[in-house]
Amino acid sequence: MKVALRLNHQAIPTDLAEFDEIILATGIQPRLPEIEGIHHPKVLSYLDVLKARKPVGQKVAIIGAGGIGFDVAEWLSQNGPDSARSPELFWEEWQIDTSLQARGALRHQHAHLPASAREIWLLQRKPGVVGRNLGKTTGWIHRITLKYKGVHMMGGVQYLKIDDDGLHVAIEGHRQILPVDHVVICAGQEPNQTLLAECKNLNIPVHLIGGADVAAELDAKRAIKAGTELALQI
Repeated sequence: MKVALRLNHQAIPTDLAEFDEIILATGIQPRLPEIEGIHHPKVLSYLDVLKARKPVGQKVAIIGAGGIGFDVAEWLSQNGPDSARSPELFWEEWQIDTSLQARGALRHQHAHLPASAREIWLLQRKPGVVGRNLGKTTGWIHRITLKYKGVHMMGGVQYLKIDDDGLHVAIEGHRQILPVDHVVICAGQEPNQTLLAECKNLNIPVHLIGGADVAAELDAKRAIKAGTELALQI
């Protein structure tokens, strides 16, 4: 079987017209919440930040405090070398006594993480603890890391609008303006089905797998299973 692999090429329906079956594994696209000014130049998606590496200012509001929101906050708050790549730096940041002479193997009960490189607001609509629904075994680590870095974590936030002045919000009925340079949207994702309608017009069977089928709770195991089962069927 001959396999043709095309890189750096954006597929269009006419590219697919000669095939017997079409499989769309186009993944997801960030969901844009309905907020006045959502298309303002200050607004970036998490893909703009993590994938496209677009410049981000010194004051940043992150809308959405799920796993993606925390990842973006940790990325933007990184100041200096990454301790995940250096055991010695990790021990220093968390005050771990590798000689095991100190009580509990801790030189000090408080971590010494460097302050965030930016002033960051991590926001969620739900009231209560920010990031409450993160993984039970690791969520507390993400929360405490951002706390030590000085990231502002705020729940119960109502998003009013985005304009040149920044992000307008209301918290417990009190309006305020966060004077940010950028607003990063981490409010979930939707299936990327931009090719679906046009492919159906080709009168060729079209199949969706992975994030292009279901964007919620992305799971590599589920996507691989769906791809394997579909390959066996067709």
